[in-house]
This record gives sequence, structure tokens and C-alpha cells, in this order.
Amino acid sequence: MRERLDDAKRRMEGATKAFVNEIGSVRTGRASTALLDRITVDAYGVKTPINQLAQISAPEARLLTVSPYDRGLFASIEKAIQESDLGLTPNNDGQVIRIGIPQLSEERRKEFVKLIGKMAEEARVAVRNVRRDVLNEIKRAEKDGDVSKNDVSRVQDDVQKLTDAEIKQIDEHLRRKEAEILEV
Repeated sequence: MRERLDDAKRRMEGATKAFVNEIGSVRTGRASTALLDRITVDAYGVKTPINQLAQISAPEARLLTVSPYDRGLFASIEKAIQESDLGLTPNNDGQVIRIGIPQLSEERRKEFVKLIGKMAEEARVAVRNVRRDVLNEIKRAEKDGDVSKNDVSRVQDDVQKLTDAEIKQIDEHLRRKEAEILEV
């Protein structure tokens, strides 16, 4: 039983971490190196994440800099940033690529809030799916006679507590990200 609970906890925490990573790449009014995490660059004939090809930093609140490790990749990196769905325009001075982060319009902010709301719901569903899987395993074990009704009841309560805690954490991350996006 303990193994099942530990596995459920690990899987639920994994869903929460995936959600946190995903919302980190959603643009806010501030520069964040995580903004570029989803961008892949066609380098050496292979699609490679931009953070493996260049150093990315945020020296100012509204500026990102990208310093490619290989100068031959400037054009590819610049093209990948322009073609991304982020709506950013890179400026290349031959040494570094500078990306100014423009202020978000109210309409765009609301779109991003809706987007992270969908991401949060997907994370909640993932956590609930873990709960369902564990409860099904436990009921199967009870049916097979491996565990008693008391154990089943206790584990169900524990799984529900885990689920509630993870969903609360997801909601907290969502609330913080919404506030960050709506901040003018």
C-alpha cells in the first residue's frame, strides 16, 4: 500500500512540476529566460532547443539577450525566434541577439490568462487520473483478497488528501501566474 501511495505522490508531483514548467514559458510583461524554452532551432540538420545552443539571460526587465555558442547559428536562432508564436522581434548586432519584450495589451493578457487556465485544468485532470488509477489498483487488490476493507478505506482517504494538496498547489501557481500576467 505504501508503495502505491508513494508512486501516486511522485506522479502527482510530476504533473504539478510539468504544469509549472509549462506556465513558465507563457509570456508576461517581464523578460524571463523561460520564455524561449519552447523554441527549437534547426541547427546542424537537427531541431535543437535554443537553450542548448546559446546562453540566454535577462539583463533588464524588458530585455532578453541570446549569445549563441557558435556564431554560425545567429541566422537560424533569429529565424526561430521570429517564427515562434511569442510575437517577439530579435535584433542581431553580430555579438548578441537582443529581444525587447513589449508591453502586453489588455486583450493579449486576457488570452494568456485563458491559456494558463487551460493548462491548469489539464494538470488537475492529470492529478485526478493518477488518483483514479491508484483507486482502481486498490479496489482490484481488495477484490483479489490482498487487502482489507479498512486498508482500502485508509488508502482512499490518503489518496484523496494527496490529490487535494496537489490541486491546491496547482491553483496557487495559477493564481500567482495570473497576477504576474495581469500586472501592468
